[in-house]
Amino acid sequence: MADSATTCAPLPLAGNAGDEHLASVQALAAAEQEAACSVQRGGGWRPGARWARAARDAAIAALPPHQRPPLRELGRRSEAADHAFKRMRPDEGGAMAGGVARLPLAARAAAPSVAAPTPSTSTSSSPRRRGSIRRAVAAPASTDESMDPCLRGDDDGGRGERGSHRRTSVAVDAADADGRILSRRTGSRSEVAAACPAAMAAGIRIGMALTQARALVPVLRIDPADSEGDRADLERLAHSLARRWSPSVTLAGDDLLFLDLTGVAHLHGGEARMLRRLHALLARLGFANKIAVADTPGAAWAFARFRSETLLRCPPGEHGAWLAPLPVEALRLEGDALDLLHRLGVDSIGQLAALPRAPLVRRFGTTIAARLDQALGRIPEPVTPVTPPEPIAVTQRFAEPIATPEAIAHWLGDLVHRLAEALAEAGQGARRIGLVADRVDGVPQRIGIGLARASRDPAHLLRLLARRIDQIEPGYGLDAMTLHLLRSEPLGALPVDERLDAETVPDLAPLIDTLATRIGMARLWRMRPVESDVPERSAAALPPLDPPEREAPPMKADDVRQLDRNAPLPPWHPDWPRPIRLLRRPERLDHVVAALPDQPPRRFTWRGERHEVVRADGPERIHGEWWKRAAETHATRDYFRVEDERGRRYWLFRQGDGERSVTGDLSWYLHGLFG
Repeated sequence: MADSATTCAPLPLAGNAGDEHLASVQALAAAEQEAACSVQRGGGWRPGARWARAARDAAIAALPPHQRPPLRELGRRSEAADHAFKRMRPDEGGAMAGGVARLPLAARAAAPSVAAPTPSTSTSSSPRRRGSIRRAVAAPASTDESMDPCLRGDDDGGRGERGSHRRTSVAVDAADADGRILSRRTGSRSEVAAACPAAMAAGIRIGMALTQARALVPVLRIDPADSEGDRADLERLAHSLARRWSPSVTLAGDDLLFLDLTGVAHLHGGEARMLRRLHALLARLGFANKIAVADTPGAAWAFARFRSETLLRCPPGEHGAWLAPLPVEALRLEGDALDLLHRLGVDSIGQLAALPRAPLVRRFGTTIAARLDQALGRIPEPVTPVTPPEPIAVTQRFAEPIATPEAIAHWLGDLVHRLAEALAEAGQGARRIGLVADRVDGVPQRIGIGLARASRDPAHLLRLLARRIDQIEPGYGLDAMTLHLLRSEPLGALPVDERLDAETVPDLAPLIDTLATRIGMARLWRMRPVESDVPERSAAALPPLDPPEREAPPMKADDVRQLDRNAPLPPWHPDWPRPIRLLRRPERLDHVVAALPDQPPRRFTWRGERHEVVRADGPERIHGEWWKRAAETHATRDYFRVEDERGRRYWLFRQGDGERSVTGDLSWYLHGLFG
């Protein structure tokens, strides 16, 4: 139906008759306008446009939360339809199809935010966000909020710039347009476990199916969630808080901690100051957090989940009035009980508390009444606080001070054996040990050792400590010695091969520990190959004793990768040798004489010394990794192995291919030494 505007020319009437006729014509025009098509003028009409769903959204918003229909019952998804053909991302910079210019990296941070239409969804009465760590007193908040901004692969091909984001539901920065989420497997369903702010702004919610998230944001970075690692981090945080902030810290779920502040708030300057200090500490650790203080754990849980304040302190005795306007979801009830309460029209805690107790228990059982009484403080709520592991240390005090190296070595051996027994009982192995010797004049003497691999062999530990006895200055004598375990790892029973003729693999850990005791662990490392054509990226440093790589999971029977019988390709090409010593950064050469485009240099100057080339081999052309970094699309290096008049061999390269200026500026560099 096409909308049209009708133009009426007034008749030349005079007097009251003309006015009455004009009034009647205006009334007819108004009636016709009411009966006319509601499609806006100007064309471009399509079903589901934003103006067409305003009345329906208003009617749905007027309903109570428990009566609002879910989105799946509304038929088609109500949102403005995009163009049928999506724009194609170009390989290089420039403008995208459709006349939209792509901003360079330097200009994206200053680009204005783009307002995205907000889908019309029913408002949930439970604003809980999974993946958050909130607790009765202090809580690192949601993982999706504390998550690093999503990394976007831009023209430079790298991991992307860290895009700034706005904490709104509709504004998305141009530098953070793509989203990043964490996924988890629940039975046969893959769902969203955490999302970055850009993904949340695009409409992705925690618990949403992964297919639905991909439909909302086609260019979406998805990583698997590490629930075990998150749980371990939460336990470490709980142990740290139990040692410094409160003796009673309880784990409550995957994202919440309870702290009992009874008798400890005054040690931190009061509850208000303690909240601010704890909030700043968690922020420095990288946690976005919400903190709520209340008389009961249930009330503090409700305030941390369902109040918008980041730091909230409920006055003593007023938690009942503060709980009344909150939804019944704040009582930590099960889904069936919540559905039944919503069907009966009970939406807030105040309405539930006003119901008679006896009919409430007969109708719903004791669970709802117990949760309500726990939140209001009528009955206690049992908690199980964590117990931080006690540090392992052994001490020996002397009746008379000792000062000779022999006496120190004797008692050090006794301490090491006692420490090894304590480690065996705890199932741990030492990675770092410290010795504190207390002198008579109160000046402690400290020595320490580190181990490349966890160990509790007393002979090996004593051998390492004995080499550092000369660093102890006894002075007038030592009256106490304490051996502290500074770092440990789980260490079980060592496997024993039942074959007597089995070949034993030499253990390098004692050798590494001996060398580290003399020159330091920072000067010991080993190299591993990395699959990269760029020389400075083809090797990476590793600890001297790195844990073995995990075996790949077995492939399924129908996996096509089983058809590949070829051996894996080596990361370094065997036909192109690399120098023994590779410089950290290539050093520029001066006064280079070479013929273009592919001839080796005849002479060059490096570090002020002139070298005449007598033999040369090359070039070996290496192109930039254009699939990772767009800036290296045309980058080219020509490497040469050269030998000077003294027999010294060098590895040189020229920046550029010698023909096209876009490949490089033809400057020469020295990158390595062959010997």
